[in-house]
Amino acid sequence: MTARTCGQRRVVRATAAALLCAALAGCSPSAPPEDTAATRQPRDHLVEVASAQVRAVQRSSVHTGTLRARRTLRVFVQEEGRIKELPFLEGDAVRNGDLVLRLDDTLLRAELDKAVASRQQAELDLKRLNGLSGRQLVSEDELARARTALEVARAEEAVLRTRLGYAVERAPFDAVVSARLAEPGDVVARYTHVLTLTDPASLVVEVSVSELTLPDLRVGDPVEIRIDALGPGAFPGRILRLHPSLDPRSRQGVIEVGLDPVPAAAQPGQFARVTLRGVARERVLVPFTALQRDREREIVFRVNAAGHAERVPVESGERFGNEAEVLQGVAAGDRVVVRGFLGLRDGRQVSVVAAGAAPGARPGDG
Repeated sequence: MTARTCGQRRVVRATAAALLCAALAGCSPSAPPEDTAATRQPRDHLVEVASAQVRAVQRSSVHTGTLRARRTLRVFVQEEGRIKELPFLEGDAVRNGDLVLRLDDTLLRAELDKAVASRQQAELDLKRLNGLSGRQLVSEDELARARTALEVARAEEAVLRTRLGYAVERAPFDAVVSARLAEPGDVVARYTHVLTLTDPASLVVEVSVSELTLPDLRVGDPVEIRIDALGPGAFPGRILRLHPSLDPRSRQGVIEVGLDPVPAAAQPGQFARVTLRGVARERVLVPFTALQRDREREIVFRVNAAGHAERVPVESGERFGNEAEVLQGVAAGDRVVVRGFLGLRDGRQVSVVAAGAAPGARPGDG
């Protein structure tokens, strides 16, 4: 008998023994269960969460603008004539009351002398007629004409004295000459612009501010101003004015910020950056990464007490660093998903992992 024949007999005997045991036990051999998707248990989706918090947060924002002088005077001549004096050049400082322009007033003075003589003659004529009127040697009509002539003469004299005053212009405040558009000896027409005076102490920055920031600002609030031309240092300033209307297209308003005090080297036209800080208010904050967006709106996934993910529509507000304000949809203490969004859906059972782990669906998740 060969070894092959012996091996076959042993297999037959083992099979017969197995069938006999099954028959005696009253059962039949069973096949191993099939590995199907229906037999596998669904596993939890791994996520990282953070709790929504309520904290007092102060809004801070940087806005750019240009320095400009709040008080600027453009000097126009109100009489035609030849410029006799124009003593200051661009960049010169002038004091309040300094003479900045004088026109040749020779012709005006001659006309004023003529008007004075006419007024004096009218006074004499009226005095003479008043004397005759007492003796009834003059009519009331003649007396009325004499009174009218005197009033006209006085008015003409007053006009010429006013015009003579226009031949001289003096600085109404301490200023710097920022533009000189004529020279002594030039003959200029009436209402010609010849000089511009700028008050260097009235420098302000006008910046545009979002309608969301404006409610936190008040006149007198302190600000920081950085002027690029003067280096990296910040200068103190204050809000001087809030303009009452908004641009309907950009939804932004304009505020005026003044330097307090004005740096010596500051000049109109320089570029400035203004840091505004609003009033600290309590806000509901979540990590910015918790905010997601579908085709219609912003959402977050909130984890409920049963460990299920809930898809919640929210309305967000301002961003503060790595956090965002939530105006509605989330309350303080709610746990929101910040990582593990791939494959996450409403109602999904989740497991929370520690920060820094690798959240997401386990291999084999259905």
